[in-house]
Amino acid sequence: MKFKVALIQSMVYMDKQRNIENAVDLIKSASKEGADLAVFPEMFNCPYDNSYFREYGEPEGAYCFESMSKAAKESGIYVVAGSMPELEGDNVYNTSYVFDRKGEKIAKHRKMHLFDIDVEGGQYFKESDVLTPGKDVTVFDTEFCKLGLGICYDIRFPELSRLMVLEGAEVIIFPAAFNMTTGPAHWELNFRGRALDNQVYTIGVAPARDLKASYHSYGNSLVVSPWGKVINRMDEKEGYIIEEIDLDYVKKVRNELPLLKHLRNDLYKLSKL
Repeated sequence: MKFKVALIQSMVYMDKQRNIENAVDLIKSASKEGADLAVFPEMFNCPYDNSYFREYGEPEGAYCFESMSKAAKESGIYVVAGSMPELEGDNVYNTSYVFDRKGEKIAKHRKMHLFDIDVEGGQYFKESDVLTPGKDVTVFDTEFCKLGLGICYDIRFPELSRLMVLEGAEVIIFPAAFNMTTGPAHWELNFRGRALDNQVYTIGVAPARDLKASYHSYGNSLVVSPWGKVINRMDEKEGYIIEEIDLDYVKKVRNELPLLKHLRNDLYKLSKL
């Protein structure tokens, strides 16, 4: 069983409507090239800056949600709508919605681990000043397989990826926006590590780099195989790549090196509280 994923490394502009219209156009283009699933970056419709999250935020079902749902339906492909600021009461969440080929919402992930860092001589950012963390492990079904979904900083916590795999995920997707401090140091390592630990494909999709913005994305959207090999990778520019996912290869790797069968559940066990 094989299917094709489009990693859409879109530019994020100050104009929210422009970001959404650009995303819709890119969905159409990717679908015409045979993509079964399109994945967008973290905060694809909003500058990655605490000062904009509430301003650009919407409740579920509003303009951005509906635009992505409609695009998925019209193009007949699955869409992981990166992430966007979601408003619910007084809370703002960093939320990813997934739509099926009919435009129906089939999954929703709220970023669980908030990005609060202060690297000496590097990046300072504190999402928790504005955002509220999610609490759900997100796995969804397609006709191909189960897929897991996290957002950016979530990938640094191997327990979350393992929980997705224990729920049946064979591919794990992370819309993300690593910066120019953490990106060169840890981007590839994280995706290769989670792929290798869990014998899954890992997919990371980031915004294109805009040096005029307050936050500089590393870009470098990538796909890593269950053997831990980077099989396709972008640079920092806007665009997309389409990569084939071979689920038979997941089974092959797991049969030849059966890590998941060798878990010592008699000694340790990972479970959701």
